[in-house]
Amino acid sequence: MTETESIAYDVVVLGAGPVGEIVAERTRAAGLATAIVESELVGGECSYWACMPSKALLRPVIARADARRLPGLSQAVQGPLDATAVLARRDGFTSHWDDTGQVQWVDGIGAELHRGHGRLAGARTVTVTGPDGERTVLTARHAVAVCTGSRAQLPDLPGLADVKPWTSREATSAKQVPGRLIVVGGGVVATEMATVWQALGSRVTVLVRGKGLLSRMEPFAGELVAEALTEAGADVRTGTSLEWVTRENGTVVAVTGTGDRIEADEILFATGRAPRTEDLGLDTVGLEPGSWLEVDDTLRVTGSTWLYGVGDVNHRALLTHQGKYQARIAGAAIAARAAGVPLLETDPWGAHASTADHHAVPQVVFTDPEAAAVGLSLAEAEQAGYRVRAVDVDFASVAGAGLYADGYRGRARMVVDLDEEILRGVTFVGPGVGELLHSATIAVAGQVPIDRLWHAVPSYPTISEVWLRLLEGYRC
Repeated sequence: MTETESIAYDVVVLGAGPVGEIVAERTRAAGLATAIVESELVGGECSYWACMPSKALLRPVIARADARRLPGLSQAVQGPLDATAVLARRDGFTSHWDDTGQVQWVDGIGAELHRGHGRLAGARTVTVTGPDGERTVLTARHAVAVCTGSRAQLPDLPGLADVKPWTSREATSAKQVPGRLIVVGGGVVATEMATVWQALGSRVTVLVRGKGLLSRMEPFAGELVAEALTEAGADVRTGTSLEWVTRENGTVVAVTGTGDRIEADEILFATGRAPRTEDLGLDTVGLEPGSWLEVDDTLRVTGSTWLYGVGDVNHRALLTHQGKYQARIAGAAIAARAAGVPLLETDPWGAHASTADHHAVPQVVFTDPEAAAVGLSLAEAEQAGYRVRAVDVDFASVAGAGLYADGYRGRARMVVDLDEEILRGVTFVGPGVGELLHSATIAVAGQVPIDRLWHAVPSYPTISEVWLRLLEGYRC
């Protein structure tokens, strides 16, 4: 192992996923010399093992489901999906796990890429160990941004290591359809991957420890998604825990707490995420290795003047779009501080930004039906101490929903703050509702008064008319 001389930059970014790329883009746009350190593929989890491949897999599934609800078209799409074609399209969206294009983008913004494992080695110092074992020491005049994301968290379960289970990475990058698949978990990854592989031909069994799916959303979201998965042929079991797993002659055997024995070709554990901070040298700057990073609203780590934690690592919202939002804030804050300019909360996208809000977080679960939510659920709003009222609407009352699909099934809820008469949260469940969510996000994030929402007239006949029904329900 050899060590080169230290190279100085204004900013060093650890992690070249979407979050790290945007931090670097913002600091480079401000004229700051920036290095990016990446140990895997430039483009990160989202590009190769999460958002892009999962949504590429889901799109044909959802398109077929929508088509089957339309007379005149339904008979033409009753056959199975072409799994080979679906997987090939997925491979195209991941660039066949080749990051050449992403590397060119980094070069294009004028940042310098260092491939290898980066670790903090004290204040404003990062040591990079390259694939060949060569070490490079990078120093940062102004900031180091930790943008290393999160990884799948596996439970401490007897036999798990020998089973070689799938995590989200294997579930989104598998080269063939397993005949039988066990999905352990009830969150976003679990429901989306159960939807995909059931549609591609697997016999899917979903094991959920809790009472239902999508427990962080309104209860009806998980209920409608579970109902649809069951109708599609999946076996959804709630209140079910695993005691141990093993492989017998290539077959996965999972035994539940009640003694049930379930066999499958593969088993996916979608049981949570952990920060990728366990081997970043956090101990050299007084922080605990493997911990989430506590940050302020400029994404600067609490107690530090130079260290930033952006995206999943701060545990505010483990979503790519929120990480990219945070990255814009962090990049602008770093640039402002480097220039000695005061930060202003009134300029969220300029060089004075300091408003990394995490109270109006939108999320879409791309199942069939889709589940989309922003802000607080009714239970969360009540727990937070707000005096609120929930208004529920069945999409059956919306003319545009009936045109969208025969037998359209879905539900909407808005949570109204009765004291301020603004929305604290909105949830939609139904085909195509993901495209409705941004209107709700604007209403929640902008704290638009109910009286003004009446004047945001939805077009007829679209499923957006659900807004009219929700407002009418509130006034009744």
